[in-house]
Amino acid sequence: MGPPGAGKGTQGEILEEDLGVPRYATGDILREARRAGTEMGREARRYMDAGELVPDDVILGIVREALAGEVAERGFILDGFPRTVAQAEGLGRILDELDVRLDAVVDIDVPDAVIVRRLSDRRVCRDCGSVVGPDDGETCPTCGGDLVPRPDDRPETVRRRLEVYREQTAPVLAWYASSTVPVVRVDGVGTVMEVAGRVRTGISR
Repeated sequence: MGPPGAGKGTQGEILEEDLGVPRYATGDILREARRAGTEMGREARRYMDAGELVPDDVILGIVREALAGEVAERGFILDGFPRTVAQAEGLGRILDELDVRLDAVVDIDVPDAVIVRRLSDRRVCRDCGSVVGPDDGETCPTCGGDLVPRPDDRPETVRRRLEVYREQTAPVLAWYASSTVPVVRVDGVGTVMEVAGRVRTGISR
């Protein structure tokens, strides 16, 4: 867990490779459920095609489908989920039903000023949609396309996203802190591998 731009996806990918277990991000499993045409995927498509937020019960149903599958039998990583206390409570019921427990909640902590600078420097490829940082050149390293600023990465927009995070998602950390699941706070400032080392050390405890 962590605010937008904290590096959750990057660290989740590294941990996925280290541990050899699947990583599930809400957006990814929503898209996969839609592609596979599952019952929950079709329900999610109905909301997404209408431009509406997918309700918690549908998201939790898709998460349950993923966690109940063979791929997740040896464990899994949840990337940026749950985002609200209601989702955390729903996830708890799913895990109880599957007789699975969470080993830890990793909170990647990054100051707001660093987040704003990080996200404001990002650009997206006009052709393939790849997101790149400020040091990746003037053209897309994937396809050679033009790079443009992301509309939702403007400084004022990033600050609003951080406000929303605190209002909706930060309470989830407090909820887990009052539970039996260890909350591991990791300093998210530094190189990718420095942060990855802190994550490894934190969860190894």
